[in-house]
Amino acid sequence: MRILGIETSCDETGVAVYDDEQGLLAHQLYSQVELHADYGGVVPELASRDHSRKIIGLIRQTLAEANCTQEDIDGVAYTAGPGLVGALLVGASVARSLAFAWGKPAVAVHHMEGHLLAPMLEENVPDFPFLALLVSGGHTQMVSVGGIGQYEVMGESIDDAAGEAFDKTAKLLGLDYPGGPRLSKLAEMGDSSRFTFPRPMTTKPGLDFSFSGLKTFAANTIAAHTDESNVCDEQTQADIARAFEDAVVDTLAIKCKRALKVSGLKRLVVAGGVSANRHLRVQLETLMKSRGGEVFYPRHEFCADNGAMIAYAGMQRLKANQTVGLEISATPRWPMDQLPAV
Repeated sequence: MRILGIETSCDETGVAVYDDEQGLLAHQLYSQVELHADYGGVVPELASRDHSRKIIGLIRQTLAEANCTQEDIDGVAYTAGPGLVGALLVGASVARSLAFAWGKPAVAVHHMEGHLLAPMLEENVPDFPFLALLVSGGHTQMVSVGGIGQYEVMGESIDDAAGEAFDKTAKLLGLDYPGGPRLSKLAEMGDSSRFTFPRPMTTKPGLDFSFSGLKTFAANTIAAHTDESNVCDEQTQADIARAFEDAVVDTLAIKCKRALKVSGLKRLVVAGGVSANRHLRVQLETLMKSRGGEVFYPRHEFCADNGAMIAYAGMQRLKANQTVGLEISATPRWPMDQLPAV
């Protein structure tokens, strides 16, 4: 059985073909980074229009790479939410139209379920149950996973997500969009002993996250070390970036340790754009080794939004006959614990 997966939730257009026996056959990804760079962030209307321009060409390229025609495809999966409503509707419209024209079923996929299941595309996959830390530009969640569709959200961000805080702090430092990866690169030159940032909500019980105050702390630190010419020297910028990254990574690790203790689980999945962060991976690997457990990640190219994770998640739903009708719709806000079990 083969499925075409389409991802258009934000600023990446992703397409993939997945086979339930052979695995991932092909995938294509187009990033809109250059388009949004001048604006310092994603402009929803521009994102939607660019998805419309690129998606058909990417589908053709992916099918050709997979050596497939429409007759070889058994279903069409697409990201139905959460995300930017205009961007989501582009993918939904194309996916539903192809499904109708080809006489195939359509599968609506939850974007964060796609991220959560992305490590299943690797050779070493986690067995259920496991704990999942989902860290991206729009979401930070701690999820207990009993199986596909068996999700208990143990904690989530009450304000800025971790990736969002990275991008906003990078902007305060004058770094170009996308700021998160640039901040991490700058942090490598920083002195970790110069500044100490707070680890938000780690002294309070529970597993929720809050990164808005940390961003404000960074803004105040930058302002305090900016001269009369509104210039903050490069080393100070690097030191602030390092202190900020250390604070975020420590906070995520502390919450993971707490969640592992509460749940009694020994397997940890880390997915989403921030899961590519090198310091986070090192700290969580050390944590899991100390607890006799194991941590799982998607490969770096599948940490960010991509069509492969949507194709995989869609395949699981297709095999469970969880398909949708002809109506074209998107769900910009969609709690993951409302998904049906497979």
